[in-house]
Amino acid sequence: MHNLGKHILLLVSLLLLCQGAGAVDDRIKDIRGGNRHFDKSRYRKAELDYRRALVKDSSSVDANYNLANTLYRLEDYDQAMKVMQSVSKTADESPYKGDFNYNLGNVCAAREDWGQAVEAYKKSLLENPGDLDAKENYLYAKAKYEQQQQQQQQQQQNQDQNQDQDRQDKDRNQDQNQNQDQNQDKDQNKNQDRKQDQDRKPDEGGQQPQEQQMSPQAAQQMLQAIQEKEKQTQDKVEKEKAALVGKKKREKNW
Repeated sequence: MHNLGKHILLLVSLLLLCQGAGAVDDRIKDIRGGNRHFDKSRYRKAELDYRRALVKDSSSVDANYNLANTLYRLEDYDQAMKVMQSVSKTADESPYKGDFNYNLGNVCAAREDWGQAVEAYKKSLLENPGDLDAKENYLYAKAKYEQQQQQQQQQQQNQDQNQDQDRQDKDRNQDQNQNQDQNQDKDQNKNQDRKQDQDRKPDEGGQQPQEQQMSPQAAQQMLQAIQEKEKQTQDKVEKEKAALVGKKKREKNW
């Protein structure tokens, strides 16, 4: 991918030709001084010259354009972007808008803003269809943009899957908590029933008498024993009556 800074000196030369020698003022001197520093890679000094020119004319496209190129060289991409955006409308109406958009594409690429980089290179190619550098950068930015889109889609899918998994885990935990609560309620009810059963038992021996069922044979034997007892009682009564009568007769004979 080719660097920014394309035709930086040509822009000032065009302005000088259009304005004539008598139109060279302090602003042009500052720009020209900045261009000399830029050509010798003295970017900090070039930046100062371009900023001095902008103090005298803040709308100067050439000063802003060359300042943005300098900031790019200093790797201050955010500031370079701000400067280029401030004159983007004016630059698009100028004869060198193809170069401007080429450099704008490079600033966007440096900031990994591949979508805007693609659009900037496309505008540059519309003005200069034979610019091989612009074509190469356009294809590179387009590939990076498509890769970026795929990564974002994958990240979104992963995020959605994680959210679904979190919802499932939450529902599972809620079900487990409900089951635990139900089991606790059952255990509590069992304990209450057991306590009530213990409260109903007699104190003696701690055991409740159990009802025993009698077999028919045992019931018959018991009935016979009762009848035999009654017969014995009746026989005894009869004997006592007979003895009493006999006693009374003996007394009468006396």
